Parts: sequence; structure tokens; C-alpha cells
Amino acid sequence: MNVGRALAILGLLLAAASAQKPQQCDSPPLMSGGVSVMGFNGLVMSTGTITYDAFGQKIRVRNYGMAGNQTFAVDQLMLFNKKVYYEIDWSKLSCKKRRLSADFVPMQVPDDANLMGQAILGSSSSWGMGVLVNTWYGDLPGNGTYTSVFTEIGCIPVTLTAYTPKSGWTIVSTFNWVLGITNPMDLYPPVFCAKAQLEDSESPDTMFSALESLARKTNDMK
Repeated sequence: MNVGRALAILGLLLAAASAQKPQQCDSPPLMSGGVSVMGFNGLVMSTGTITYDAFGQKIRVRNYGMAGNQTFAVDQLMLFNKKVYYEIDWSKLSCKKRRLSADFVPMQVPDDANLMGQAILGSSSSWGMGVLVNTWYGDLPGNGTYTSVFTEIGCIPVTLTAYTPKSGWTIVSTFNWVLGITNPMDLYPPVFCAKAQLEDSESPDTMFSALESLARKTNDMK
């Protein structure tokens, strides 16, 4: 074997090895699925649905759960492009319109995330018994940390585990994802929200403000 051919084969092997290394990725821009949250060191637990539109920078989340011994239902439509969100109360056919401070962050593996490793959810013994996933980790503002799990094929989000000294541990799990928007009207406020006035607040709210408020109330009641 001549030197040129040997170098060519080595180059192909290195390229194949490089191609097998998991890379940071972006999730599909339009998705609908289920979501469960355990937040604020276990003070809040909820489950519900999520509709995600990266093109329009919109997210609709419906959560039903418990904060301590209290049950709650939260229906939020977050319009990041307009910096507002609607908190919808179907029992009263009313809406609260509030400022949204958070910038839209696409569902993705951040560019500065570090690969922790790969694993198979389920079994690798036979085709269709398992799903290959990648686990990533990194830092959050305020001395926080996170780990996130995405599928290798499709870059579908599975779990996010985050810790900050202020909020404690939060675990978000998603499931039953389908590509596309199952109900386009989920991304528009109901008709009765048209009269809602933007509420002034000392500081704009974020997408987790409702759950955090419930957690604080539960903690104060102890």
C-alpha cells in the first residue's frame, strides 16, 4: 500500500469518527406535545400540553397540577415577539395581559453546551426497542447549572434539569411530540382577551412567574 492511499484511508476514518460525534442541534420549529414540571424543590408539580412556534416566537402552555395541597390550572400564551403574555381564565372567560421579560429562546442545544454522553432509552437489543439520546450540560446565570437530553435523531427535547440558588431544582419533561401545530388557534388569544389591558408591574414577568408565585405562596404557608 503506498503512502498516498494510506493517508486517504486515514482521512476517511477520521472523517467517519468525527461524523459520529454528537453535535449541537436545533429542534424542529413547529411542534406540539405534552409537558410535565416539577419545580422549586418539589413545591410545584404539574402536567399539561405545549404548542411551540419558533417562526412566530410563540408558546402556549396549559398546566394542571398541585402547589403544596392546592390544585391549580394555568393557561398561558406567550408572545415573545410582542413582549407580552396572556394568562387565560376559562372559568371566568377573562384574561390578564402582562409584560414578558424573557427573550425567546429556541428549543436547542446551546452552542456552549458540553457533551456529557450518549445513552439509549429503552433497549438496544432489537430495532425499535430504544431511542438514542445525547445528554448535555452547562452553566446558567446566577451560579446555576443545567443538564438537557435531546434525541440524536430529530433533536427532540426529552428532559431539562436546572438548578439556581434562587429557584432550587426544576425538572421539565416533554413527551408525545408531533411535528407541526395540531391546533393553530392555540397561538392566538381567545376573543374575550381583546379587552384585556396591559397590567403595569414593577418588573416584567417571565414564563415561569405563575408557577414561581404558587411555589412562594405554598412555602409561606408552611
